[in-house]
Amino acid sequence: MALTTDKKAEIFQNHRRHDQDTGSAEVQIALLTTRITQLTAHLKSHMKDHSSRRGLLKMVGKRSALLKFLARTDRQRYLDTIGKLGLRK
Repeated sequence: MALTTDKKAEIFQNHRRHDQDTGSAEVQIALLTTRITQLTAHLKSHMKDHSSRRGLLKMVGKRSALLKFLARTDRQRYLDTIGKLGLRK
């Protein structure tokens, strides 16, 4: 269920702001989005897994907070991020 090192490296490559970037808001949002997608698929087949559901809700809240921060500080980066990830249709 966890992200592999290769998948994380690919996410860093696609969303980073500079060569050593692994912690910017864009990268964190992309990582959370990937994990949320995986966990949503898991919960479709394991409907009674309430502890994973709680973790999913925490991740969604964290991503929402990061998106609000990005929208407040740099609107263009926010729009680019949601466009790349397909959020906020």
